[in-house]
Amino acid sequence: MNKKNDKFLLELEETNRCAELLKVMAHPMRLCIMRGLIFVGSCNVSHMQEHLQIPQSTISQHLAKLRAAGVVEGVRDGVEVHYRVISDEAERVVRALFEH
Repeated sequence: MNKKNDKFLLELEETNRCAELLKVMAHPMRLCIMRGLIFVGSCNVSHMQEHLQIPQSTISQHLAKLRAAGVVEGVRDGVEVHYRVISDEAERVVRALFEH
C-alpha cells in the first residue's frame, strides 16, 4: 500500500469511530442525560429520574449504552453510583449542539 491509501484507511477508521459515537448519542433521552450530566457535573440515577420523569430502569438502560461506548462512567459512593461524562469529544459535541 502507498501512503495515500494508508491515510485514507486511517481517515475511514476515524470516521467510523466518530459515527459510532454519534450513533450512541443520537437518542433524545441519551442526549438529554448527557446534557444534564455536563450541566451538574455528576449525579445518581434517582436524581435523573426525578428530573426526567421516566422509569429508573429506562435511565439505567441508556446509561449502560453510554458506559459501553466510553461516554460516561459510574463511580460508587456507598450505596449510590454517581455518573459523569468522561468523553471530552462527546462533551464538545453536546456543548456545540446546545450553544445559543
